Amino acid sequence: MTLRNQRREPLLFVPDTLRHLPSNLIQLNSNLSNIPLMPTTTAPPADPEITSSDKETIEELKAAYADMREQLGQVIVGQQEVIEQLLISIFCRSHALLVGVPGLAKTLLVSTVADVLDLSFKRVQFTPDLMPADITGTEVLEEDHTTGKRIFRFVHGPIFANMILADEINRTPPKTQASLLEAMQEHHVTIGDETYPLPDPFFVLATQNPIEQEGTFPLPEAQLDRFMFNIRVAYPSAEEEQDIIKRVSGTYRANIEKKLNAETIIRLQKVVRRVPAADHVIAYASQLVRASRPKEADAPDFVKEMVSWGAGPRAGIYLILGAKARAVLEGRYHATTEDVRAVALPVLRHRILTTFNAEAAGVTSDDIVNMLIDHMKSPDDINI
Repeated sequence: MTLRNQRREPLLFVPDTLRHLPSNLIQLNSNLSNIPLMPTTTAPPADPEITSSDKETIEELKAAYADMREQLGQVIVGQQEVIEQLLISIFCRSHALLVGVPGLAKTLLVSTVADVLDLSFKRVQFTPDLMPADITGTEVLEEDHTTGKRIFRFVHGPIFANMILADEINRTPPKTQASLLEAMQEHHVTIGDETYPLPDPFFVLATQNPIEQEGTFPLPEAQLDRFMFNIRVAYPSAEEEQDIIKRVSGTYRANIEKKLNAETIIRLQKVVRRVPAADHVIAYASQLVRASRPKEADAPDFVKEMVSWGAGPRAGIYLILGAKARAVLEGRYHATTEDVRAVALPVLRHRILTTFNAEAAGVTSDDIVNMLIDHMKSPDDINI
């Protein structure tokens, strides 16, 4: 047999430091080196724990929240739940949709909140002829009289403000509604080949009239999902309505004081993210969202019968974020399942689509959410 046909063993290099070891150990070491390594999985980094400085910030916000409610009470009569939900969406760095009939001070509420928070504020009245450039801005051609050159200059639209009020957002065509999508998600605007960042913090607070549907353009589901909260603004009580009439028809003038600023709000938004939520709280939020999907095997029977489309994963994210922000506003250092239940209605009502049978029976998405909360609530619920 020639040398060419012989099977040659691979040479084994043995360092001098291992020459004193038995040969069988050296052979075992070489065999182990040929075994492929198993892929390792790394756990996601844990959220940074809340610090003593964060606790001081939470206490400051608790006091500021009481002051803000007092200041807003000088202009807005009642609507305490609406005010709380609006502030929660702001401290979560998200957007909100206010739905209510005309005359319930939705626009006044948003402008007053901007004054109390010392933020720049712009109002856009959405109409059928409104164009995307009317919101984002446009490029204009200018001529330099000294050189004779013509250049394009970008003129900022009203979206370049901390707080944007999209008044009657369903009055404008989908093309203009879609111009808000990039701004709401990415916090910047792209015109041509240029990208312009929006000021921080940035919020879109839109209003919608639920009773006049002629000549309106319902918001697409993709854009509805961008809003963290769908806030229902209800009629005032009899006593509150009498107080409103006295104030507006008299000489009363509110003296609004600024309680926070943009820098403080950004700091508070970061603190909200660091508020801990126990595993059972996150599991409860996840189960609540998954129970709204009729195609899930363990969905309740009333969901399979009356829901055509359930909430997506973004709903669970907003449930936990809203629970954290609610805990911070109340001066607590952790979120609970009760906080999740408190924000479930504004988070889920616009993410659950009912069937024709449910609509014929007068069952709304609010009814479905309340039924889900009752169904998911257990006697041994942990609320620490």
